[in-house]
Amino acid sequence: MFQVCRIPLKRTRLFCINASGRDNKPPTHYICTMNKEIVVSGIRSTGYLHLGNYFGAIQNYVKMQEDYNCYFFVADYHSLTTHPDPKDLKANVFRVVAENIASGLDPEKVALYAQSDIPEIPELYLMLNMMAYKGELEKVPTFKDKVRTQPDNVNAGLLTYPVLMAADILIQRAVKVPVGKDQEQHLEMARNFAERFNKRYGDFFPEPQVFRFNKDTVKIMSLDGVGKMSKSENVNATIFLSDDDDTIRKKIMKAKTDAGPTEPNAVMPDFIQNLFLLLQLTSKPETYETFRNNYNDCNIRYGDLKKQLAEDMAAFIRPIRERAKELQNDETLIRKILKEGAEKARTGASATIAGARKLIGIDYYTPNP
Repeated sequence: MFQVCRIPLKRTRLFCINASGRDNKPPTHYICTMNKEIVVSGIRSTGYLHLGNYFGAIQNYVKMQEDYNCYFFVADYHSLTTHPDPKDLKANVFRVVAENIASGLDPEKVALYAQSDIPEIPELYLMLNMMAYKGELEKVPTFKDKVRTQPDNVNAGLLTYPVLMAADILIQRAVKVPVGKDQEQHLEMARNFAERFNKRYGDFFPEPQVFRFNKDTVKIMSLDGVGKMSKSENVNATIFLSDDDDTIRKKIMKAKTDAGPTEPNAVMPDFIQNLFLLLQLTSKPETYETFRNNYNDCNIRYGDLKKQLAEDMAAFIRPIRERAKELQNDETLIRKILKEGAEKARTGASATIAGARKLIGIDYYTPNP
């Protein structure tokens, strides 16, 4: 379990965690961390993680965990807006946790938890809903997209999705949030809610900012050349971290190509650039250089490139897949990781709720001075 860090307090933040959360019992665990900036990010619990998730997000999470206080949660409450089958929810959450750990996240260095294990989140969500207005929520592009694509399921959870996202972030009083372009408006709304709360009740919440840990964020296209890899679009053109070797080979061999360059050093179409990017990410540097030179010299043989990429990709995915499967088969360990992650996360969350309640006036049992 966690031990006390004996480091001068001027250089540290001492976190005292009660397994019971808000009670006054003696603490059962202690965590001591350096004064690092807080980073919060959510991981969807629906679908399977793929190469786009790995290179676009998880790889950066693994690097962040060394320099920041990281809170990474599985967004199982968010998934309820699409009414997932209850019997699938647990398996989805456990798989996402397993795949993230297999990809390099260290639960000893980060708080890795399920959103639903932090009761302070829905309480703050309720408070922030009083800072949100129907008109602004209806204008959010992602909400309008959902209205168009699923008109029979326009529920209140979809409308207030940005408010719950704000609660996820502000509950840890995070200052940095790694988000994609499609989520930047949601983060702007989180800043608005924080600003409104501060203006009404007193300065309390920091205003979270978009965090670009790596300015050159890797974007992986779908193998069919249409958009980015996706959990829900063309699954046959997406490489998942759970794909077996033969499936990976078949998908890559079917990847879109063209007739090849007709002049030296020709500009590559984006779908060809994508294949070379995957080669660069998973193959040896000399392998990449050989095929790159062949392309520039108009001697490229896409069949040979795909075969090489397929083998290198299978070798790259294999240890992640096998480790994730091993973890998924050990539910006791996954539960332990989630429980300890929730205990870490509830330390800051309970302090945030206590402060917010006091500012709002929900403070009925403290005697007047």
